[in-house]
Amino acid sequence: MLTISRAFRIVVDESTERDGDLVLRSGVVSAGHLEASTEALVTGDGDETLDASGCVVTPGLVNAHHHLLQSAFRALPGTRGVAMRDWLPTMAAAYTRAGVDADLAHAAASVGVAEGLLCGVTTVADHHLTWPVGSDGVAIATATADAARSLGGRLVFVRGSAGDDPQEAAVSAEAIVRALLPRTADGMLQLAVGPAGVHSDSRETFELLARIAAQYGLRRRTQANEQVDVAIAVEKYGKRPIDLLEDWGWLEPGVTLAHLCDVTGDEIRRLAASGITATHAPGCDLPMGWGIAPVAALRSAGIAVGLGTSGGGSNDAGHLLADARLAMQVAPLVGPPISAREVLGMATAGSAAGLGRPELGTLRPGSAADLCLWDVSGVADAGVADPVAGLLWANPGRRPKHVVVAGRVVVRDYELVNADERELVARLGARVPGVPTR
Repeated sequence: MLTISRAFRIVVDESTERDGDLVLRSGVVSAGHLEASTEALVTGDGDETLDASGCVVTPGLVNAHHHLLQSAFRALPGTRGVAMRDWLPTMAAAYTRAGVDADLAHAAASVGVAEGLLCGVTTVADHHLTWPVGSDGVAIATATADAARSLGGRLVFVRGSAGDDPQEAAVSAEAIVRALLPRTADGMLQLAVGPAGVHSDSRETFELLARIAAQYGLRRRTQANEQVDVAIAVEKYGKRPIDLLEDWGWLEPGVTLAHLCDVTGDEIRRLAASGITATHAPGCDLPMGWGIAPVAALRSAGIAVGLGTSGGGSNDAGHLLADARLAMQVAPLVGPPISAREVLGMATAGSAAGLGRPELGTLRPGSAADLCLWDVSGVADAGVADPVAGLLWANPGRRPKHVVVAGRVVVRDYELVNADERELVARLGARVPGVPTR
């Protein structure tokens, strides 16, 4: 049993808060305690108490859209302030020089998942899009899953495609699903499929991956309506991405669309009626010049909106709370303001909704025991009248003091429990020593 004691404030969900203690164990709600239960909550010996004095406790953050491989390719020359037509080949050239294989996937994922945990991300969805011809897809996916599990983080591995041969992508996706599906029972690993978008993948790819999703009960994810893919879709097909996705059977419940920067009012209504969910990625969309998703309008239409960082090739960081702050700050540029609690809800339960995981992103009875303790007693929070709003408004770059996943402490006193951060950095540095771009 793990007890979180004397919390200054506990954020149960977007609309529910209290103070006091949290008891994490198999069980039900008892007087004065909220007990979050799962089948495999606590496996260690004995009881432990984490002192949450001076801390706001929140559900673990859920990063609904990331590209973990790009953690090895951040801030490359030639990738900032350039058009997508220039960005894509620069990144591809770096991948080719480094040689994408299971070893690189493990090293990059270890750094990316560790960064997320240190920033409060307890679940990350990794949309893996890079599959060199002849590469061992099962080995790459397994290495990524192993990296997350060794650190104690939850992973959603998305077998993506970015211009791959449709039949080869489908064969690879099914092989990955068959190999890893037995490892998903404890909720630490989830599988999904998803092409990069209509700008790079054909109708055949979308349809084949949809069949695999239906056969194995998987979620589907893709990217849509960055300005660049709108322009490509209109030029190539004479239709906008939302029209194509509808034609290709991808405007359905169980599908999540990332970005959605360039959507019309009519498209928002159609998206809401279809039952899709959305992911906002402002830390990627703004620097890439893709615009700002109209999050308030999407939410007002009834669309569940999550939050993602996207990858290091466009964002350079996996700090979801920092991107939540950015989302809150830029929202008034495209619609009404969004409150800190609403954005925090996007980064937790909103993201979890897109994964079909209602047990994540809240601290209600029966929820998975994933949570963060944020110390708000320091000088950066002095004078803050509302400590929950202050999580986003104050102290940019804030990191949690402790992080718990499935009832186990994985970050303690700002340090990883299951790995040496310096060793992870050294391993990636040895594998990709600077990655020259010319």
